[in-house]
Amino acid sequence: MTNQDLKMGRGARHISLPQIGEQGQKFIADATILIVGMGGLGCASASYLNSSGIKKMLLCDFDSIDATNLGRQILFGPSDIGKQKVLVAKQQLENINPAIDIQTINKKINRQELTALDLEKKTIILDCSDNFNTRFEINKYCVENNHYLVSGSAIRFEGQYVVFGDNYKKLPCYECLYNQNDESYEDCSGNGVLGPVPGMIGAMMAIETIKIICNIYTKKTQLNIYEGLSNEWRQINIKKRQDCPICN
Repeated sequence: MTNQDLKMGRGARHISLPQIGEQGQKFIADATILIVGMGGLGCASASYLNSSGIKKMLLCDFDSIDATNLGRQILFGPSDIGKQKVLVAKQQLENINPAIDIQTINKKINRQELTALDLEKKTIILDCSDNFNTRFEINKYCVENNHYLVSGSAIRFEGQYVVFGDNYKKLPCYECLYNQNDESYEDCSGNGVLGPVPGMIGAMMAIETIKIICNIYTKKTQLNIYEGLSNEWRQINIKKRQDCPICN
């Protein structure tokens, strides 16, 4: 089977969707994304976007794999313990889709580091990180450069995701929802997380990313919250804060 046959086969079910079609799959095949954080969210979103036929993916994480990651970070196995997350993820994703161009960034990223990457305007950024400082830095960069930002998080039996951008003059940003005073030191290492929850949120982030790429995303900024124990979803509309120090 030729590379072209593989490429066409990979996108066949997308092409069958009238909302995507051949043109939408071409958009996917020409898209670039940056994923910050290769934990449970990042592994899931990267896996589905890679399998969808994304052209280029940048993976950013400064951490190495340990045994506690294996219950939810689906790109890693026991033989990967001690290795750098981005390098193992790159190898696994390339095994699934050899046509993809994957670049790795093995460091904790901030706004200056993001600026140095000189990303194309159309690059979509997925925030799969696990701390507020990184999220605030990513948000500042996205506002300054008008990038779409797909942000997600998961803890215990709960998960949430939201899409920001790309017209921040009219639409809210991450700091319209959270600010420095809201910082919490809760994370899954201290409080636990049900393994499939980050996977589900990461998959939802991948769906929203594909919708943006294919121009079928409705620009309605809302926080989508999943409660795993009750199996319920709820949505909260996010309004632009007139006193936001970042997007106003």
